[in-house]
Amino acid sequence: MTANASARAIKPELLRTYTEDFNKDRANLIAADAAVSAGVLKAATDYRGVRALPRDFSIELKQGSITNQERSGRCWMFASLNTLRYELMHRWNLEDFEFSETYLFFWDAMEKSNTYLENVLRTLDEATDSRLFEAINESPADDGGWWQMFAALVNKYGLVPKSAYPESENSRNSDDFKQYLNSKLREFAAELRRRSAAGASEDELRALKDEYMGTVYRICAVALGEPPEKFDFFARPKDDDEDKKGEARKCKAEADADGKAESCKCEGKSDAKACKCDKDKSDKPKTGKDERPQIREIGITPLEFYKKYVPVDVNDFVTLANAPLKNRPFNQRYRIRFSANVAEAGDMEFVNVPLDVFKKAALDQLTAGHPIWFACDCTQFALRKDGFFDQSVVRVDQLFGTEFTGDKAHGLEYGDSPSNHAMTFTGVNLDEDGKPNRWKVENSWGKDAGKDGYYVMSDAWFDRYVTELIIRKEYLDDATRALLTTEPVELDPWQPLTRRCR
Repeated sequence: MTANASARAIKPELLRTYTEDFNKDRANLIAADAAVSAGVLKAATDYRGVRALPRDFSIELKQGSITNQERSGRCWMFASLNTLRYELMHRWNLEDFEFSETYLFFWDAMEKSNTYLENVLRTLDEATDSRLFEAINESPADDGGWWQMFAALVNKYGLVPKSAYPESENSRNSDDFKQYLNSKLREFAAELRRRSAAGASEDELRALKDEYMGTVYRICAVALGEPPEKFDFFARPKDDDEDKKGEARKCKAEADADGKAESCKCEGKSDAKACKCDKDKSDKPKTGKDERPQIREIGITPLEFYKKYVPVDVNDFVTLANAPLKNRPFNQRYRIRFSANVAEAGDMEFVNVPLDVFKKAALDQLTAGHPIWFACDCTQFALRKDGFFDQSVVRVDQLFGTEFTGDKAHGLEYGDSPSNHAMTFTGVNLDEDGKPNRWKVENSWGKDAGKDGYYVMSDAWFDRYVTELIIRKEYLDDATRALLTTEPVELDPWQPLTRRCR
């Protein structure tokens, strides 16, 4: 062994020192017993941290049933649809509702395939081992994405309820479907590059691409089934104002108890009509027939359904980022090259803002009664089963006897905590000074993850690991709104904040 090689090796005398130091510290032995038998996360769970994060919130939104992306990378799509279904449910007074995630999944696979082949045509002069082509070729039609991909799909294809296009085995567990779709796309890419090198014209190459897309459609339709062009929709709104009905029944009981069956204490108030209605109904025979009003649509298209039943425009949302990087100044608009799924819709954009602006926008939107799509690194200091995001709960620092001191900039710059998962904020708790101390998170991992599908996040974890928010334009401050008209700085597709959420 050369002297230089010896300097690089782990030295036996150092190993003896390491093991001696380890074994003479009782805390190490206890930690090892716990971690080996229970796993790192269970062994590191601090009950005091758990107790410091109760699951009640001063601001809380009433959402529908928890959804489940199962073994697929569709979190960005589920989180997006969860924000829209909340608005639809409360606009039309529905008890519950779920959009078809598979419908957008089909069109996302088609659009990503088309955009990949278009990007191949844009980079015919690039070597296959260039950094740009490697970024394009890494995952041609993978599952991951961002809000703006979702918006592009909705603008082009609309939305459908889950009943019109339910889940399939390949949407629930997408790996096999996407593996072979991506393999075929790379074959197409190689042939397009070969034809180009042999002198084929751009028109000839694009005609060949159109032919290839026929194969892509066949693969998607076999794996997922064809999406509907039209469908029927049926729903029943909840009974009108259950609270008023309950108050009316209470009012009638009090009147009866006073011997004033024909009078009512709520006469002249806003709920007098409900009270009278309740009295009138008591004289009618009861049946098992559902008398609630109906919403019925026959042969409606997905675009018609979106425009008629979803009371928000997906284009009225802006991506805010909080990325404290020296080479990504705050109060600047950015665009990521080669990040589109729908080729004609354009690349992903975001506005990078300081943490105080970032958090205020989130608080304003939640306080106004609207959920928030957000992206984060869901793996750091997180208990997936129990539903906690907090460094004071997952005390791996105590378990391993070392502090974890990296900040948000470090996590982004070194790839330690990139955005890898999208979820929805549906609540926040404000302390006596009106400042947030914990956040309610709706996830898309089913009811058995977290507490009935919900997680609680400490405010400190929000500051450290939440990197993107989707905010309605009306909740931006004037300075941030003005940035939307500025010329964006372009970023390469391998730089921080370019990883798709899964």
